[in-house]
Amino acid sequence: MLKTILKDDRGGQLLLSILLVAAFVIPALNLLVPQGHFLHVETYTITLLGKYLTYALLALAVDLVWGYLGILSLGHGAFFALGGYAMGMYLMRQIGDRGVYGDPVLPDFMVFLNWKELPWFWHGFDMFWFACLMVVLVPGVLAWVFGYLAFRSRVSGVYLSIMTQALTFALMLAFFRNEMGFGGNNGLTDFKDLLGFSLQSDSTRIALFVASVVALIAGYIICRAVISSRLGKIAIATRDAESRVRFIGYNVDQFKLWIFVLSAVLAGIAGALYVPQVGIINPGEFAPLNSIEIVVWVALGGRATLFGAIVGALLINYAKSWFTIEFPEVWLFALGSLFVLATLFLPKGVTGFLSDFFARKSSRSSSRKEAAL
Repeated sequence: MLKTILKDDRGGQLLLSILLVAAFVIPALNLLVPQGHFLHVETYTITLLGKYLTYALLALAVDLVWGYLGILSLGHGAFFALGGYAMGMYLMRQIGDRGVYGDPVLPDFMVFLNWKELPWFWHGFDMFWFACLMVVLVPGVLAWVFGYLAFRSRVSGVYLSIMTQALTFALMLAFFRNEMGFGGNNGLTDFKDLLGFSLQSDSTRIALFVASVVALIAGYIICRAVISSRLGKIAIATRDAESRVRFIGYNVDQFKLWIFVLSAVLAGIAGALYVPQVGIINPGEFAPLNSIEIVVWVALGGRATLFGAIVGALLINYAKSWFTIEFPEVWLFALGSLFVLATLFLPKGVTGFLSDFFARKSSRSSSRKEAAL
């Protein structure tokens, strides 16, 4: 079945092969190669790569709805942040009496704000399975409610994009409020353990990196399975000619809704993997600029390719890390320039440009062979 899903997807096959190799080789270079050796991979580097992989899963989620459904979502940062908050709440409950104030039940920020008891929506987050359920359920339900109302009202195009951006902006303002019970401006931080394992240990960092690789591979296969199925064909037809698909008799709103929900769930999982690796989640993750930046990743990598979105996320975030160290003042200008240049000279993104280049090269080679015969 996997072979059928990845059939004619050379880019995806290559990418998944690289990810599988990385999942074994990078931890081995950290654990088996001594420090100081040029092949040794630092734990900090592994954590940074793990963060990039969560961004890649987020970009994959955006490409699923933008590339194949034609919905330009500027609010996927909200689903990412909600998944992150769900995991952050579990990690806060694991601190127990090791916090600054030593309260075994209330997180430090609640003690500081003179909260007397744990809010009802924090109950259950002391259990890992419940937190994982919320990571999937909260973004999924929000996406279902938003999508049901928007698609039923036939909202599309730029208006839908504005609505998704308004959604994430509203959530950002709400989570900034201390009364909401999510840490306000400071968010959730000072995490200690995950399933009883210290988040500061090298082995836990490596495990999170491997988990990010596995999640990205699984997410890619799921998205590819959707695109290769009848559902995917209807989605592409809806993107290209929605009125015709409606005229044939398909319930377009339902197809759009379930793909949108799947995309939101993938974004939530990405957020849940992101939080224990960076050690913090705050309302800044809801910022509309973050959602716009995700769209840039997909556009630069190659829209409607899936693997191109992953490549774009990895390339841009590596460039961002390099720029913020070497030239911190010009990163935003560099990002804007990348988007403009990609739009003008790489309309199909980096992967599309490379695919066309090798296709032309292969065509010229075949023509020469035919001429020689």
